[in-house]
Amino acid sequence: MIVVTAPTSQIGQQLVTDLLAVDAPLRVVARDPAKLADDVRNRVEIIEGSHGDAEVAERAFAGAEAIFWLAPPAWGQTLEQAYLDFTRPAAAAIRRHGVARVVSITALGRGTRWQDCAGPVTASIAMDDMLMETGAAFRGLAMPSFMENTARQIGLMKDRGAFFGPIDPEKKLPFTATRDMATAAARLLHGDHWEDQADVPVLGPDDLSFNDQAAIISEVTGRSVRYEQISYDRFKQQFLDRGASESVAQGYVDMYRAKEKGIDNVATRRAEHTGATSFRDFCRRAIEPGLR
Repeated sequence: MIVVTAPTSQIGQQLVTDLLAVDAPLRVVARDPAKLADDVRNRVEIIEGSHGDAEVAERAFAGAEAIFWLAPPAWGQTLEQAYLDFTRPAAAAIRRHGVARVVSITALGRGTRWQDCAGPVTASIAMDDMLMETGAAFRGLAMPSFMENTARQIGLMKDRGAFFGPIDPEKKLPFTATRDMATAAARLLHGDHWEDQADVPVLGPDDLSFNDQAAIISEVTGRSVRYEQISYDRFKQQFLDRGASESVAQGYVDMYRAKEKGIDNVATRRAEHTGATSFRDFCRRAIEPGLR
């Protein structure tokens, strides 16, 4: 039995589809099962509730061979609450039920000089340490920034011809698509055999600057789109204005500063874990339709 947490998230939805395509036995943990597609609800065992709840985790992980773990966003909490307090009951249940393998969505940065001062990166690495302490075999699917983060600014591209961020416009960075994260997770949960504990970077095929992204968006859509750098103070205030806690808002500042300094550039691309989705392909699929 494979247990998928956050099955209605961007990665989770695609992962569930991939695993059902190979007839993997699935149990999902969903706060709102009504958000699951009809064809999914009819083919999986559903545990209703939050996977951060001790009683829910106890029921969900009983008899599980493998677990896909994704800590959901919790903007109003501290990073410690969102990652460590949320994961603690699940780690206890994993240990108690002797779950053999855990695949976790995490961030690049382990072993770098920024590991302890990078906001959500720091918290996700501490979360993974907690999961590894259960004794389960472990894979941390370590991501850079998602291509989807750029797509979230389609409205601004349409209204103002620009998207915004605090990182230097010429800084080359790796990106990945949620589609490729789901593919990597499905392969680990159903296909590959592994018994050790390690992080696996999942990187897209190219390093790009935000100016590169703007040029690709402009070419693909036929619209002139530019990237505009904003201050870190303004970046932080945007999080606070959307209801984020001080811990989360400052944490994202710290994470983006670490990205600008090179935390994501340390990871090495390996053919077996390089995502197939180029930013150009992603743009055709996810950005161009919204700018028509």
